[in-house]
Amino acid sequence: MRVHYPRTPHLPWSPGAAADDIRNRDASGLAGTDVVVTEKLDGENTTLYPDGLHARSLDSAHHPSRAWVKGLQGRIGPRIPPGWRICGENLYARHSLAYTDLDSWFHGFSVWTDRDRCLDWDATVRFLRRLGVPTPRVLWRGRYDERAIRALELDPDRQEGYVVRTAAGFDRAEFGRRVAKWVRPQHVRTDTHWMHAAVVENGLGPNAALWHVRSGGAPDPAALAAALGPGFDLDPGLDGITARLDTLGRTGDARLDGVLAHALRAARRERLLPALAAPLGLPQARRVADLVGLHPQLARPYPDEQRRAGLTGLAAAADLGVLHAVAAEAHPAAEPEVAWSALHAEDAGLLGPDPFGPLRTGLREALADLPPDVRDRCWAQAREAYGRGRISTAEEAVAATWARRDGRFPRLLHLCGPSGSGKSTYAATRPGTRISLDELRAARGSRAEQRDNPELLRRGLAALEAALADGGTALWDATSLNRHQRGHVQAVAERRDALLTHVVTVVDQAELHRRNAVRPHPVPAEVLTAQLHRWHPPYPGQAHRTWYLDADGTVAATAGALDEED
Repeated sequence: MRVHYPRTPHLPWSPGAAADDIRNRDASGLAGTDVVVTEKLDGENTTLYPDGLHARSLDSAHHPSRAWVKGLQGRIGPRIPPGWRICGENLYARHSLAYTDLDSWFHGFSVWTDRDRCLDWDATVRFLRRLGVPTPRVLWRGRYDERAIRALELDPDRQEGYVVRTAAGFDRAEFGRRVAKWVRPQHVRTDTHWMHAAVVENGLGPNAALWHVRSGGAPDPAALAAALGPGFDLDPGLDGITARLDTLGRTGDARLDGVLAHALRAARRERLLPALAAPLGLPQARRVADLVGLHPQLARPYPDEQRRAGLTGLAAAADLGVLHAVAAEAHPAAEPEVAWSALHAEDAGLLGPDPFGPLRTGLREALADLPPDVRDRCWAQAREAYGRGRISTAEEAVAATWARRDGRFPRLLHLCGPSGSGKSTYAATRPGTRISLDELRAARGSRAEQRDNPELLRRGLAALEAALADGGTALWDATSLNRHQRGHVQAVAERRDALLTHVVTVVDQAELHRRNAVRPHPVPAEVLTAQLHRWHPPYPGQAHRTWYLDADGTVAATAGALDEED
């Protein structure tokens, strides 16, 4: 069934309302609610279904400007559930505004279920991103505040207006009260209607190449390299990996993760992580870098009796379907070994895009009233039990974690990263007993003195034991550059049954050298270079949870938390 998109009422202060437009006289349906304000894009209202599309008119005829979005619908339509629809803006043709750097020629702004209900905003963004469809830029979000929204500054030569909607979902019957728009004065500024003029394409920006891959399009290696920025050398042979990912049914970020991991498979993971953070965001940069680092492991022999636990550990860091696809494509001579691993992963229920989904949902509901630390500790225990084959259902996961729910266990934040990456600055903001090897050296006379490192490590570990002994919180502040160095601290955490959180700093090499030059206590340049050579960040799953700090010291990505987005 095709559904006409409702007319959006104008806000009371919208200057672009014409005499025949609908007006929202008092915005009472928005007052007292959490709202999202997004940029209103100047395109053609278009609705996509599993089996077709139409513009605002249900019987809209063919027009050259609709050819591209028809191709998009052909790629993502099979992923739209029966009876659902996506509403958005077809931006292929220039209307009154000339766009030059769009992420895509289609932006989705609402998703409607088979019950004619609009998803809440966060669910809308997640759903569309999984299909490879971007959403309009968010200009403001919060409790409805007319004064703050009126104060938004737009460039009328580049922006048509904004749309205010409730962050929560709503039924179609509520649309006129839950959505409203502000439009610039005289927003139609052309003499000839765009449909009766020659079609002029709006311009795409570099990110369009990334969104094209997310939506199922064929990757363009040169365009992808341009989107990532200077310094990236991408393997041009991407047909094989896209075929494998499409056979798996991977879309959205998962498809882009696999394509980029294969194209960048020769790069060093620890350099990729900060380099990809700017163009992709730290969560996706982490996933791509971890795929690059992990895929060779699947090409090596592994004891079958340990595979389930090993694969469960890998699933904490990567989508195993994507990881096996990258490994098979990158190591054709080892494809039998990779295929054998994939069979074990499938048998363990780990090959899908969200293998822990049922366990996570069950624990979320059962532990909803507990603090985040307790929830995350229980979640880590449930994953471990699943990997050992001791549990297989959400009910068993709930029962298996009862002993941790009182929260009477110590906490350890283990900071990891080269000198100058922000570990001590971050540690200063957190409560708990801080154990710094640099300060232990300084107490003995010199922060640079390395000859007594074994003795200092023993003293530091003894202090850590004491801090965790009574259920306290500790912060281990040292470079912890590789798994061997982290192993001493992890052994103490395991002995004291502590919730272990790896806090990984993500700063590129140029910035680290710049910071080191102006630090109060710089390390010699050759020492920092040696640290960077030895730096191997921990993977998710090597601690109960992992937090990633960006260059500003903000936790910009996490892994292992129960409340992570699905």
